[in-house]
Amino acid sequence: MEKRIKVLYIVTIAAILAFLGMQAYWLYGRYVYSLNEYERSLTQKITESVDLYNGLRDIGEKTKHSCDSIGQNLMFPVISLSISKDDTVRTSRRVSIYTYSYNRILGLDSNTFLTQEMREKALNDVYDHKRYNKDVASDSVHYDASQAKDENETWAAAHNVVTARNRPFTKVGVDSVLRKKGIEAEIMISQVDSMVWNKNVRHYGTLLNPRLSVSIPYSQLEGKVVEITCRINPFDVLPMMWPTLIVVLLITVLLIICLILQIITVLKLSRLDKMRNSFVTTMIHELKRPISTLKMCVSGLENEKMMADPDIRKEMLSETRLALDNLSAYFSKLRDITFNAVEQIPLNHQMINIHGLFEKVSDSMVLPVGKSVEFINDIDVTLEVSADPTHLYNVLNNLVENAVKYSGSQVEIKAETTVNNGFVEICISDTGNGIPSDDLKHIFRRFYRGKATGSDLPGMGLGLAYVKLLIDAHGGDITVESIEGKGTRFIILLPH
Repeated sequence: MEKRIKVLYIVTIAAILAFLGMQAYWLYGRYVYSLNEYERSLTQKITESVDLYNGLRDIGEKTKHSCDSIGQNLMFPVISLSISKDDTVRTSRRVSIYTYSYNRILGLDSNTFLTQEMREKALNDVYDHKRYNKDVASDSVHYDASQAKDENETWAAAHNVVTARNRPFTKVGVDSVLRKKGIEAEIMISQVDSMVWNKNVRHYGTLLNPRLSVSIPYSQLEGKVVEITCRINPFDVLPMMWPTLIVVLLITVLLIICLILQIITVLKLSRLDKMRNSFVTTMIHELKRPISTLKMCVSGLENEKMMADPDIRKEMLSETRLALDNLSAYFSKLRDITFNAVEQIPLNHQMINIHGLFEKVSDSMVLPVGKSVEFINDIDVTLEVSADPTHLYNVLNNLVENAVKYSGSQVEIKAETTVNNGFVEICISDTGNGIPSDDLKHIFRRFYRGKATGSDLPGMGLGLAYVKLLIDAHGGDITVESIEGKGTRFIILLPH
């Protein structure tokens, strides 16, 4: 049985550890998935913020051209297409950006002051191709935009070059837009050797300290990019997992509770099995003595010579009666201990002299060979209490028997009483081995045996439970005080 229980413990613990490992692995995967979702959402917010900032710069550029009376130059993009047909059809796109002087477009001297109307006329002339002429451009730059996917993307890239020249992309500007969206980030503006057409998202760091870096081109033809790096707080990711975490936690706790209850149940069954075996062994031991006495007495009845002696016959009858009384008391104890409620125990109340009852208990006590026991009866000889004499005798007999059993070669057992507030307080103290503090709160439980069970002393763990049951049936109470190695003191309270 014990081997099976040990195997069950090992299997149960292994199952719990395996389940927790699987849950940890599943939660790890769920966290990674939630982290990726959070990073996608954050990437989208960063992209929208950069687009918003570019939109604000574009509005500022248009406002500058239409309202600024100081600027002297106008930048104008031109896109040219060429198609070559070999094995495949290839489309080449070339972007040219020309810089014009307002004065030159209008045919005015370079020192002429330009009014707002004059600037608007120059813009209209250029946009309507009325005065457009590459030869009069003061400057020009050319880019190969063949990598653009279509003309719209090419025009947008050309427009971004113009905007970047006239209204530069700044860290402060994009940072202000990001902060309005609740994003704190490190911003770095750089220029690479080649054209950059698409944003680049990079994930690095650890699971507990993840980082997201988004590189977005703001002037594709010039290779100018802004790199925005954000540190992600794991606690910002966890709210996305709360429903899953709560369900997993509840299932895990429920399963662990079930497994623990299973272990507790098996432990109780194992303990009950041990108590059953101990009970049967002790019962056999307890019954063996009176039965052996009765057997001996019955055998003596067959001897006519022994029966002819009056003294021997009287002694044998006395021993037979004592053995029968012991059997009757033993079965009464077993009967009473099986009652579910103290009210079921039959009581025959009588006025009992406690002093005389303790004398009777001490006189009938069978002392082990080689043990010195001193009984001190300090009970008032006139004190009486209303109780069942048989049950109260059994109570005192159990306490005195335990004091004798759990002691050394010498022990002093003292009985004393006081009357307080309508209750009689009976104190039975001894100078025996005492009760360990860990056992004190359990000694009145049925079948409980403390450290004394490590010895060869017989017992079923029913004595003190029986005492507690009888005292409760009388409407009283019993408490215990003990110091290990010095002795024990039981205090019984009974209604006067």
